[in-house]
Amino acid sequence: MISIVTPVYRADKLLAELVERVSAAVEPLDPEYEIILVEDHSPDESWGEIVELSKKHPQVRGLKLSRNFGQHYAITAGLDAARGEWIVVMDCDLQDVPEEIPALYKKALEGYHVVQARRENRQDGFLKKFFSRGFYGILSWLTGTKHDPAIANFGIYHRKVVDAICSMRESIRYFPTMVRWVGFRKTTINVTHSTRKEGKSSYNYRKLMYLAMDIILAYSDKPLRMTVKLGVYISFTSFLFAIYALVMALTGGYRVPGYASLIVSIWFLSGLIILILGIVGLYLGKTFEGVKNRPVYLVEERVEAVKTRN
Repeated sequence: MISIVTPVYRADKLLAELVERVSAAVEPLDPEYEIILVEDHSPDESWGEIVELSKKHPQVRGLKLSRNFGQHYAITAGLDAARGEWIVVMDCDLQDVPEEIPALYKKALEGYHVVQARRENRQDGFLKKFFSRGFYGILSWLTGTKHDPAIANFGIYHRKVVDAICSMRESIRYFPTMVRWVGFRKTTINVTHSTRKEGKSSYNYRKLMYLAMDIILAYSDKPLRMTVKLGVYISFTSFLFAIYALVMALTGGYRVPGYASLIVSIWFLSGLIILILGIVGLYLGKTFEGVKNRPVYLVEERVEAVKTRN
């Protein structure tokens, strides 16, 4: 069985087309496919549309989360529910083109556990692409691994990969990085990236900034190691300056005490201490969230058509 997992948010006008196009692309590959639509507590009529689609299409299964947990938590809910040997993860806004699924599946059958879609021409705005490149550049530097901004969630994943990802129950979820961490045989293929059919992305720049901060805190300890190095450099510089000041004092080089240098030093070091305490506090806060061991998501309602056999 092939499972298609799609997180849904503000997409009530797109779901009918999404289901039709996914069905047309996947049915020739496997008549026993399933489409799992995970509604992330969307403020529109997405859940009602999912219920209606499940009545018309027995392959459609729906999950409604109890609140808005976020895209990557909705993906986790879909992965937990998926029953297929191969699982396709894609967005609901039709920028991930359903007609590319057969190409992903064909490549996977060559012996790969993961085939990710690489968007040749991203149909996003200049600012979004600019910040995306900047974020992935910083993330690559912090984690010591290369991240391609042209690769997102869209891809096909073998059951053993999905089982490995589902076993990771940490409170901060970011699907592409989790795929990278579990390993297995991976490859990419170039795919078409479409323009958004309806509305605009729910990710504004503030949400993207918070997401980036969570990802960096969850998957890299380099900021902590950088603060240690910075402390060593400042201590070494201060030691050299202390020797210089002592020599100047003994030789009468200081005639008038330096008010400006004293104030600058106090403000600089005070700000640096507060910054370091803030970084440590962020890591401590994320650790506090993790040890609570709360569920990654909560399902409010499920819908699944009962398949009848002759």
